[in-house]
Amino acid sequence: MNEYGDKRGVGGVMYAIQRVATLLLIVAAFFPAFNPARVCTMISDNISLFTTGISYSRLTSEFARAFRMNWVSQGAFVVVYIAALVLLLGLIALAVGGCMSVGNMKMQKTGLLVSLGGSVAEIIGLVLCFVGYNQILSTTMESKLENIGPKLPSGLYIYAVLIAIVIIFTLIVLATFPKFDTNTKYEMESRYKLFLMFLPFVALAFVFCYLPLFGWRYAFFDYKSGGTLGSDNFVGFKWFAYLFQNSATRKDMILVMRNTLIMSGLNICTSWIPMIFAIFLCEMNNLHFRRFVQTCTTIPNFISWVLVYALALAIFASDGFINTFLKAIGSLSADATGDNYLMGNSFTWVKMWLWGTWKGVGWSAIIYIAGISGIDRSLYEAATVDGAGRFQKMWHITLPGLLPTFFVLLLMAIAGCLSNGLDQYLVFQNAQNKSSIRVLDLWVYELGIGSGSIPLSTVIGMFKSVISVVLLFGANAVSKALRGESIV
Repeated sequence: MNEYGDKRGVGGVMYAIQRVATLLLIVAAFFPAFNPARVCTMISDNISLFTTGISYSRLTSEFARAFRMNWVSQGAFVVVYIAALVLLLGLIALAVGGCMSVGNMKMQKTGLLVSLGGSVAEIIGLVLCFVGYNQILSTTMESKLENIGPKLPSGLYIYAVLIAIVIIFTLIVLATFPKFDTNTKYEMESRYKLFLMFLPFVALAFVFCYLPLFGWRYAFFDYKSGGTLGSDNFVGFKWFAYLFQNSATRKDMILVMRNTLIMSGLNICTSWIPMIFAIFLCEMNNLHFRRFVQTCTTIPNFISWVLVYALALAIFASDGFINTFLKAIGSLSADATGDNYLMGNSFTWVKMWLWGTWKGVGWSAIIYIAGISGIDRSLYEAATVDGAGRFQKMWHITLPGLLPTFFVLLLMAIAGCLSNGLDQYLVFQNAQNKSSIRVLDLWVYELGIGSGSIPLSTVIGMFKSVISVVLLFGANAVSKALRGESIV
């Protein structure tokens, strides 16, 4: 508990209420349903306050024709955009004030003042939303009012209530705040400093990992791109049943799961390669040559799969390097077409594994190199005294020291065996190898983006996520039973 909470119990409760209201305001900024800047129905109902404040084009994406035909003034939406931007700045100030509340009393009081300033900015933003609404209402052609649909969103009232709570309790806490020595420095306990350092990563994980789960609702609607979600297109578990009852979809799913599991199985069975590569790399005595090898094997990780495919095409195409070389040495006649090694369906799984291994082995070895540097050097010195050779030290010291890291990565690989990625298989796919190269992620992409079957692709994504979690906990339970160690 912070200093203020220790000294004033009632004040600590009020401080907690103010923090909760601040947190709700920040979280609501990422949910479209609570967007106070959606001041007309023609604004997309899938746009949040955060998106509104950082992208004017997203705010007005549906109004190109309305602006061109002068149905409504574009200046009104500039006001709405500014309002959203001011609201976001106010939320940043509230977040900063909330972070300062875990410091000493001087930092807490400054944080309260910052939160008060952020609340004022929030009020200004809500007022600008109301002004923008009035401008839309007054500048819209009377015959087009129904199309534009000016209205005050429910999110505006929700924000107004939460901001009022923040202001009231901030003022109460400030009024009851105990006196302290103003000459003290701003200080914060180490545990809170570590928490605040970790907080940005929590926020990123929330925005990019947990917030997208809100899109799972599309699985329960008969949704078409550009449409809306409502009671009229709610279909319940229709798409869940369709996935298993439709014979064509069921056949595709079996084929895709076969490819996915085989390719993932190849990667899992050879997941020891980066570890062995790292061990032998660290055994190189020539430091310059070691750095050269490590650099050359790490760079492919940063090359996009499009460029990798271009390289493969230049080497293995019918007029590529291999066929040109064979013609030059006389193995192929000058007028022969040559084999196109990329187009065939033979050994597709092995070829994809080889390309993936070449691209990622150097990057994957970095974590093992770091693990080797953490092994106690006295163990190697003691082994040398006992007469152990280089390979004996690798087998009895280096390898056991890396096994805990290897098993953690192995468990994560097992949990993600349904997620092979998309880029590699998308660029290497062609008409001949489609049956062998289409993995789960590529199938979801083809259904959702290619065919427009967004609900069905969402259902498949949901099943993939659930199965991945089950595999993670299952592999973790096996690891705990066999090795006595777990990662969850």
